[in-house]
Amino acid sequence: MARVVVDVMPKPEILDPQGQAVANALPRLGFTGIADVRQGKHFELEVDDSVDDETLAKIAEGFLSNPVVEDFVVRRLPA
Repeated sequence: MARVVVDVMPKPEILDPQGQAVANALPRLGFTGIADVRQGKHFELEVDDSVDDETLAKIAEGFLSNPVVEDFVVRRLPA
């Protein structure tokens, strides 16, 4: 079995109201120096070694993300 991580983030040009809410709250909580926050999704999958990168990309693009407004990165974790 292999461990795979898929991180999904809004595209840079897409408004991120959840990230903005966090960014606006941080100074009120005493945290300074944070210029921007983007909120995304993080998926961890355990897959058979036979699952290839093309299949993982299809899963990420077709099921885990909305490619119109989100970018994704697929990473295999070291064993």
